[in-house]
Amino acid sequence: MITQTAMKAALQKYLDGFNNKDHEAVISLFADDARIDDPVGGGQIIEGRDAITSFYEKSVASVDKLELAAPIRGSHGNSAAIAFMINVEMEGKKVCIHCIDVMTFNDAGKIIDMKAYWGPEDVQFL
Repeated sequence: MITQTAMKAALQKYLDGFNNKDHEAVISLFADDARIDDPVGGGQIIEGRDAITSFYEKSVASVDKLELAAPIRGSHGNSAAIAFMINVEMEGKKVCIHCIDVMTFNDAGKIIDMKAYWGPEDVQFL
């Protein structure tokens, strides 16, 4: 089973990958058969290596910066959570999206499931 330390380190690498504009670093954290629900309930489910690659190539390029809102959290199982702010431009306006991602890991330390929790009220126009 993956350790809390390893999961927290992976989520820090996720954050760093975005902030360094390194989509390959972000993609490398995911298992080939991973599933992404971003945002939860938003109707967009991304599954498999090709879809994840396309999603993160676009996402990493569009984000100005991710900022931690609280320390990365572990669990008593194989999941960890990260609360952060996504600074991005939408429709020509700068916005900050307040988000919590919960990621589940396999025994090899790869993310197999990612759920991004944010809704319309979590988008702040700057």
